[in-house]
Amino acid sequence: MIRERELNECQVEGPRTERPAFLQGPRAQGLAARGPGGLMPSWLTLERGEAPLIVSIPHAGIAIPGDLADAYVSIESAQADADFYVDRLYAFAHDLGATVISTSISRSVIDVNRDPSGASLYPGMTTTELCPTARFNGAPLYREGCAPDAEEVAQRRARYFDPYHAALAAEVARLAALHPRVVLYDAHSILSRVPRLFEGELPQFNVGTFDARSCARTLTEHVVAACAEGSSVVDGRFKGGWITRHYGAPANGVHAIQMELAMRCYLDEDGPWPPAWNDARAAPMQVVLRNVLGACLAFTNV
Repeated sequence: MIRERELNECQVEGPRTERPAFLQGPRAQGLAARGPGGLMPSWLTLERGEAPLIVSIPHAGIAIPGDLADAYVSIESAQADADFYVDRLYAFAHDLGATVISTSISRSVIDVNRDPSGASLYPGMTTTELCPTARFNGAPLYREGCAPDAEEVAQRRARYFDPYHAALAAEVARLAALHPRVVLYDAHSILSRVPRLFEGELPQFNVGTFDARSCARTLTEHVVAACAEGSSVVDGRFKGGWITRHYGAPANGVHAIQMELAMRCYLDEDGPWPPAWNDARAAPMQVVLRNVLGACLAFTNV
C-alpha cells in the first residue's frame, strides 16, 4: 500500500470534472490526479491499495482556509456539521487493502459530494448547497454580505472539488482495469436527529444506492446483512450523494454505495460539541464496519 500526501497545494489546479470515460463505456486508464509540479494538494489524502474497494471520506474535514476564515460567523460554526472522526472510524480499511481518499477541507467551504452544477440532489427537500450558506439547523454560516458569489464558488470548485474528483476518478479507473468488479464505498455520518433535514430519529445504518441504480442489489443485500445487529434502511432519507450517483455504473463493473451512519453509533451526541473521540465507544461499531467492508470485498469475488 502506498500513502501519498504532499505539501504543495498551490501546484494542483484540477481540470473541470466531467463524467469520467470509464462510466460512459469501456474501462479507461486512470486520469492524472496531479498538477504540473507532480504533487498532490496538502488537504487531499490518498492511501492506495490493490483490493477492489475504495473508501471515500468527503466530509470528515474541518479545515477552513485562512483567506476565507473571516467570512464565516465563526470557525466553530463552520466546522459543526462535519462527519466527525469518520476517517478514524474506518482507519482499519487500509488493513483490508482498500484505497482510501479523504479531504481535510470542511464541507462548509465546498461540498465534494454535491452536484457541481449546483442542481439539488433532492428536489423539493431541504438540503445544503455546493458551497453551503447555512448550517444543518438553518443558522447562517456567513457574516452579512460575505456569502460566496458565483465567481467565488467557481474558484473553490477549481481549487478543491475538481482535484478531489480527479484523484477519485483515477483510482476507480485504476482498479477497474485490474478487477471485474470494484466497490466505491462512500462513508458518512450525521446526527441522529436533524429536524430541518428529516423527521424523527435516523436508523443506525442508512444505505444509499440511488434507488438501486448505483450498484447491484446483491451488494446492497450483502451490506444490509452485515448491519443485522442494528437498525437499517435502504434509500430512505439518504439515497446517495453526488459521488454515489456519479460514479456508480454497475454495467461497467463499478458499484457505488453510500453509508450514512447515525452518529450515536460511535460517539456521544448529547455532550459538548464537537464531541471527543473515544476508542472504547467506537470499537463495537468498527467491528460491524469491518464486516460491512468485508461484505463489499466478498461481493467483488467473481
